[in-house]
Amino acid sequence: MMCDREFAIVVFGASGFTGQFVVREVARNCKSKFKWAVAGRSKDKLEKVLQETNSEIGYDIQDVGIILADVEDEESLNAMCSRANIILNCVGPYRFFGEPVVKAAVENSCHHLDVSGEPEFLEEMQFKYHEEAVKKGIHIIGTCGFDSIPADMGVIFAQENFPGELCQVESFLTMHSGPEGSAGHYGTYQSIIHGVASAREGNLGKLRAKLFPKPMPKFGPKLPRRWFISYSKMMEKWCIPFLGADPSVVRRSQRHSVEVRDKKPVQYGAYVAMPSLLAILLFLFFGLFFALLCQFKMGRNLLEKYPKFFSFGFFSHEGPTRKQMLGSSFSFQFQGTGYSECALKSGNLPAEPDGEIVTKVTGPEAGYVATPICLVQAALVVLEETLPNSGGVLTPAAAFAGTSLIDRLEEHGVKFSVIRCEVDSAM
Repeated sequence: MMCDREFAIVVFGASGFTGQFVVREVARNCKSKFKWAVAGRSKDKLEKVLQETNSEIGYDIQDVGIILADVEDEESLNAMCSRANIILNCVGPYRFFGEPVVKAAVENSCHHLDVSGEPEFLEEMQFKYHEEAVKKGIHIIGTCGFDSIPADMGVIFAQENFPGELCQVESFLTMHSGPEGSAGHYGTYQSIIHGVASAREGNLGKLRAKLFPKPMPKFGPKLPRRWFISYSKMMEKWCIPFLGADPSVVRRSQRHSVEVRDKKPVQYGAYVAMPSLLAILLFLFFGLFFALLCQFKMGRNLLEKYPKFFSFGFFSHEGPTRKQMLGSSFSFQFQGTGYSECALKSGNLPAEPDGEIVTKVTGPEAGYVATPICLVQAALVVLEETLPNSGGVLTPAAAFAGTSLIDRLEEHGVKFSVIRCEVDSAM
């Protein structure tokens, strides 16, 4: 734990769409425990968010600090970070606005947690700031929201509950919505546009070659790669690959586990279970058109100007309504295979794994209910516990394996469960 500063937690970007929900979650969890503050460019907007928090949950806002800070003002970021133990950074897209905050956090020995789902930003921050963060004993932890705590900690949960060593895990995400449907906010939509646009440039591949010069060691048979459209017997649904940050985050976690903890690596594949084959075909048609527009400045401008039109109403500047959020939820199902303790002790592993585990992670609406829960509980672990690493730019599982994070999430509505675990008794 760090030395005490004026504020235990500062929510930066508190008046943004995601930030306002994070503020309410901090308020619910920090009553009489920690002094905290909100930060952003506009004092009026920050005061409005605090007033709305007071009206909604009855939280006394008198002791909540207000800090004026702007990503384009380095001095203001340094001043903010020097007053905080932890910055919860809600200002995205992170590829445009994230690095100045990370830089200020590292320079001022302040922990930094964010909810980015942008692999290029996350891995670039690791390449640039990991060693300095380790020296200063601070934790820079990305993807502390729906991207990617349920997936990353879900793999850890499966590993911890399997009697042996897992070598393969596949996850299948299902999104549920009520009669009001579901929706996303413009900020997420903008991140997707520029993430798709940058993929063509190949920068991420070049960065990974520098960041991870050594190949991952192999353990167990190679995880078969599914076709882009595949059918899962376990889910009884058609699936497509998960195109977000989860696969890259889990693989970074597994690399950390191998290099730092001397553990066996788990091969990982991430998929989304779709309602029907027709839904997949419609998604592919839209996706190809969307990706084509992302490649050109004029196309990106059109996408950003008319989010409702180009996302068929899913993304908007207004974001989801309260009814939509209350009616939505998510579930991850994990299917893992590995070698039992008996097989490991035999000294001669069979060609195929002799054990299987199926686990599940479920939670409320992903973007603006589950994400604040995950982010705030992760921050509380940093504040209240000794993490297994002395510091660095880390993934959630690298930072929080062996802590109480899963138990804390359970208490706040993100549930982890074992559906079945079977080991070949003949071994």
